[in-house]
Amino acid sequence: MTHLPGLPQLDRCAVMGIVNVTPDSFSDGGLWLDPAAAVSHGLRLTASGADLVDVGGESTRPGSQRVTEAEELRRVIPVVRELAAAGVVVSIDTMRASVAEQAVAAGARLVNDVSGGLADPDMAEVVADTGAPFVVMHWRGQSADMDGLAVYEDVVADVAAELSQRVGELLAAGVKEEQLILDPGLGFAKTSEHNWALLGRLDALTALGRPVLVAASRKRFLGTLLANPETGEPRPARQRDDATAAISALSAQAGAWAVRVHDVAGTADAVRVVAAWQQAARRG
Repeated sequence: MTHLPGLPQLDRCAVMGIVNVTPDSFSDGGLWLDPAAAVSHGLRLTASGADLVDVGGESTRPGSQRVTEAEELRRVIPVVRELAAAGVVVSIDTMRASVAEQAVAAGARLVNDVSGGLADPDMAEVVADTGAPFVVMHWRGQSADMDGLAVYEDVVADVAAELSQRVGELLAAGVKEEQLILDPGLGFAKTSEHNWALLGRLDALTALGRPVLVAASRKRFLGTLLANPETGEPRPARQRDDATAAISALSAQAGAWAVRVHDVAGTADAVRVVAAWQQAARRG
């Protein structure tokens, strides 16, 4: 597996657990808004098998509005600090350079930016200065507007090309290639069909030469797939974890560096099964 600076080197797909310190995230908003609850949840995720814990203070669900910088900092920095002090490998999920900078100073080891640095022109400089690994997600606009941006000639080719262009811009801004992780941005300016196409052709992203993060957990395209056959009602978000674990296994098999999930235990088992299977196949 590719080594990323400051992160554990694993011989399998990594598992990133999600801690949403928000009142309005699509599947668990409000559950971990209290800092003590968020820290406890992060520790539970680690005990369940998470290799990293991704802490975010701003919902990016479709249609969501942005919070202020001060509020985002108030939510995440105490949680990052306590989890890092407890030995957890922490990622900060933010589109703001100031939040990324303060979170890394508080102990975060990775910056996960759903805008790939496009939402804040100062992000590239902060990432370059800290040297932290940086998740570059495919992004076309803020959550309030993104559904109208889901227009592609060939979603796989277009996403790969746009990510390649963004990587080039970040390298020109001083970020090192060894810091970069790619994320296809499932659900962000993507229809269900777009998401499935990207998952089915994950090789087009791994071929770009950088580690790939897959973040499909509990997303609405799974709810659509698992809809009630009689009513057509989508499967509720918190009942999509088995499907998420299946995607985690398939993503690991396809060469993903990590998967980002709400329910860690099932995915932690899934990626370990894939690793054992692959090792047995190599032995012949």
